[in-house]
Order: sequence, then C-alpha cells, then structure tokens
Amino acid sequence: MSGLTKRFKWLATPYLLWSVGFTVIPLIVIVRYALTDDTGAFTLSNITAIADPIHARAFLFSLEIALGCTLICILLAYPLVMAFRRLRLSRGKFMMFVLILPMWMNFILRLLAWQMLLSSNGIINNLLMRLGLSPLKIANTWAAVMIGVVYEYLPFVVLPIYNAVMDIDKGVIEAAKDLGAGSMRTFWRVIFPLSMPGLKSGITMVFVPSMTSFVIADLLGGGKLQLIGNVIEQEFTHSMNWHLGSGLSVALMVFVLASMALTVKSENNVEEDRKNWEES
Repeated sequence: MSGLTKRFKWLATPYLLWSVGFTVIPLIVIVRYALTDDTGAFTLSNITAIADPIHARAFLFSLEIALGCTLICILLAYPLVMAFRRLRLSRGKFMMFVLILPMWMNFILRLLAWQMLLSSNGIINNLLMRLGLSPLKIANTWAAVMIGVVYEYLPFVVLPIYNAVMDIDKGVIEAAKDLGAGSMRTFWRVIFPLSMPGLKSGITMVFVPSMTSFVIADLLGGGKLQLIGNVIEQEFTHSMNWHLGSGLSVALMVFVLASMALTVKSENNVEEDRKNWEES
C-alpha cells in the first residue's frame, strides 16, 4: 500500500502548484508589504496601525458582528437540527436540502434580494403599511448587516451540528429517557455535549468569515458601517496604500490564527471528554 501511495504522489502536484502560486506567494507578498514602508525600510507601524482609533473601531465592530452572528446561528441551529432529527430520515434530508438550496444562487444576488426586502420602500415595509402598521427602519443599520451575515452563514452551523447529532447512538438517548430524563435534560446532558465537535466546527466556519464580510456591510449597511474588511479593501483599492492594507491584513490574520489555535485546542479537549464520557 505504501508503494502504491508513493507511485501516485505525483497526482498531488497540480494542487501543490496551485497552493504555492495562489496562497504561499501572495501571502509572502502581503507580509513583505506589511513589514516595509514606501522606501522599503523595515517597519512595524503598518501592523500596529490596527490600534489606531479608526481601525480599532472597525475591528471591534467586526468582532461584535462575528460574535453576534455566531451566537444567533447557534441559537437557530439547534432547534432546527432537533426538528430535523424528529422527522423521518428522508424528510430530514429534504429539509436540509431546502436549507442549503439558496446557497446555489449567486452571493450578490441573495444580498440584493435582502436589500429589496429591507429598504425603506421595500417589500416588508410596503406590506406593513398596507396592514396599517408603522414601517421599520432596518436598511443601512447594524440590524441589516446582522441579518445578512446570519442568513449567509447559518447553513455552515446547521450542517456540522446536524451531522454530529445524527451520529449520536440512539441507544444513548433512549437510555437517558429510560432513566427518567425529560427532553430538555436529555438535550443538555446527552445531546449537547456529544454534538460539541460539530458545534466547534460550525463556530470555526462562521466566526472568521463573518468578521471580514465587507460586501455584506457595503450592500446592507449602505457603506455607513465599516467592518475591518471594508477598511482593508479601501486601503488597497481607493487609497492605494498597499503597505497599510497589508499590515492590517496581517494583524487580522494573527488574530484569526490565534482564535483557530484556541478552537483546535478546545476541540481536542472536547474530544477527549467525549471519549471518557462514552467509556464511562
């Protein structure tokens, strides 16, 4: 088997070339720009600029959006997953298909649809006014951006949690019920701990992208709300200050890598606890 593996190692060459050409080399270029100024001299000011008030405010707002999006997605995901679990297998799979079906549509088109729904003269406000109710002022607000990121990333939390819950042995859940545990107690003491690997995976897939979704902030926030991704994008495309844009990108990258490292460490601890729990 090892000989067969060595024989077909060359099949990974295209992927290796792709990774080097479109990941490693651009990353080296970004780091180089981040650590130099216009004259080419070494400096850390581009990276430490993340602490400037305007950049820090955008970073904190991005963190607020990411944390809020992750929490809301988790609160929505578990009821959905538990509802899907109660359905027959075929119906559960069909509902999951319905959930991910909008993902087949273009990302920008989905956001434009939400823009039409949430605008001052949009479908929702027109419906409310016909019912004699006051229109909502959601367009170009924090709430609009939050709705956009939650809508976009909810499936990425539901899917891993769903897979983790479906992998739980039914005998374990039935044993908890036989011992007198109600539905809520069974969920908190059995299902939730055993679904933790899926939850950790979902958090990783949602927290980081939602911090840098500058397109959502542009379309649903009306350009009034600045995520750190918006600031970086403007430095590259409008100010043409690649050094500062690269420095902010590296600072954000360090934060993301540190967050992922903590998540991986937490996942390992959870997996060990799960094995100990199942053995006991």
